Amino acid sequence: MVYQAFYRVYRPQSFSEMSGQRHVKQTLQNALLHNKTSHAYLFSGPRGTGKTSAAKVFAKALNCENGPAKEPCNECPTCLSITEGSNTDVIEFDAASNSRVEEIRDIIEKVRFAPANARFKVYIIDEVHMLSNSAFNALLKTLEEPPPHAVFILATTEPHKLPLTIISRCQRFDFKPITSAEIIDRMKQVLNDAKIESDEGALKVIAQAASGGMRDALSMLDQVVSFSGDRLTAEGALLVTGSIGEDIFYQLAEALLSKDAASALTLLDRLIAEGKDVSRLAEDMITFFRDLLLLRTAPDLEDLLELISGNERFVSLSNAFEPETLYSFIDILSKTQQEMRFSNHAKVYVESALLKMIHLDGQVVQTEGRNHQAVDPHLSQKVDSLERIIADLQQQLANGVRPAEGAPVSQPKKNASKSSQSFRIPTGKINEVLKGATRQDIQVIREEWATMMQTLQRSHSALLEETEPVAASDTAFVLKFKYEIHCIMASENSSLRSGLSDALRNRTGKAYDVVYVPEDGWLKVREEFIRNNGLAKQQDGAADSPENQHGVAEEMPSFFQEAEQQNTDPIVAEAEKMFGKEFITVHDD
Repeated sequence: MVYQAFYRVYRPQSFSEMSGQRHVKQTLQNALLHNKTSHAYLFSGPRGTGKTSAAKVFAKALNCENGPAKEPCNECPTCLSITEGSNTDVIEFDAASNSRVEEIRDIIEKVRFAPANARFKVYIIDEVHMLSNSAFNALLKTLEEPPPHAVFILATTEPHKLPLTIISRCQRFDFKPITSAEIIDRMKQVLNDAKIESDEGALKVIAQAASGGMRDALSMLDQVVSFSGDRLTAEGALLVTGSIGEDIFYQLAEALLSKDAASALTLLDRLIAEGKDVSRLAEDMITFFRDLLLLRTAPDLEDLLELISGNERFVSLSNAFEPETLYSFIDILSKTQQEMRFSNHAKVYVESALLKMIHLDGQVVQTEGRNHQAVDPHLSQKVDSLERIIADLQQQLANGVRPAEGAPVSQPKKNASKSSQSFRIPTGKINEVLKGATRQDIQVIREEWATMMQTLQRSHSALLEETEPVAASDTAFVLKFKYEIHCIMASENSSLRSGLSDALRNRTGKAYDVVYVPEDGWLKVREEFIRNNGLAKQQDGAADSPENQHGVAEEMPSFFQEAEQQNTDPIVAEAEKMFGKEFITVHDD
């Protein structure tokens, strides 16, 4: 005969064979006993938790020749035909491959005909969330008022995708993930029937990897049996499922405890080289530290452990960690797991997480016998300052001295605004630009500035609206901001910097480096540059001596003359060209 997988051979044929889902079984059995079955049911829950199996068992119990009964007999012709899938009155419909409205209309047309040889016509629609909107609409009326001989059972893993009008017309049963203990019991029954020996550790590894799905567990069991032969071992189960043994976790925890970064990273690299999935690795580490935390805080609950055993070795290991440290490990790994979803470098995130965990214990300080996580040093300074002030005031009150009204009391300084603290004026870069600045370079940038601004993104151009190029060399230019907060925002925006450089390159043919500076900072740096290079003195002398003017003009960077000029309105400039400056008077309204 053709070999059949375990999950097909050992599919539950009665409610008693189903693992878990006690609330579902008891409700359906009571409805059968009291003849209070409904016309429509919705079975929802994770994959492999028994939704379709429960639907078939329920269909057999409804149509059993000895029923309706609490359990189908599985011996009468009706039960046998439903089990074999040959009964024409129990229709299994796969909505994933038949999602069009035409298939649903075919069901609607045939549902009014009486069953051929059974008591009820049962329609089992699997993956019902895959139906199209038009198919749902076509099903709606029939689902609400079907013929008395018809029963609909809808099964789905994603009930949130179903229209509320469909859900409201059904009795809903939420299937829960099957516990590891229930999965292990079922696998033991399968192995006993197949006369295959196994280690308890192997079954535990498979149950943990199945994540609450019985079908996944039996599929992996089938694979491990094929790999191991006559006896299932934990090593074979670990290799087939891609899980990690508790010995590896023990070594990793010891490396973290001893702050041995080399051992921890080497161990991680070895696991990845063996083909372990990085995302699964992070998930298993979270579960491992959760088990350690459970052993540390509630050692009596060994039955809740998922990855490790509660032997003395792991009990002593859990006692070596403080609960706060284990909480921090889980928090770091959880954040890492979230960030890995959006990156192609998952290994780097796990390595960074291990290094954070190794250095975490170095930040835990002992204070009065209790461990406290290290806080922000600036916050510590403020707290210390406040404590000193309070102590001084308490001492003065104890001595009968009251602070005079209006006397200055030392207080911690208020937090300065972000704009006044976080931006540091790049004096060195500005001076380098000023040393090579020329009138021609600043004119080139100013001439192209307005046109270039129109090519930028709207958010970028809005941020640069109150700016002005004030000095330029052959390779860089200084961009002055009217408001310091805009300067900070621009300096922290890497996309703005690259977009501005690309736009200028397209307009001028040169790749300029941009130096950001607020207006106050620019005036200060410019004044210092003039003073340090003796340009102010030369400029004063030039006023008295016409013959010095030529020398000053040569030594003094020509961009200053350009920078001194205010931004002239183009209309005013054109009028001055036509009529001369002496005939033009500008009035600001």
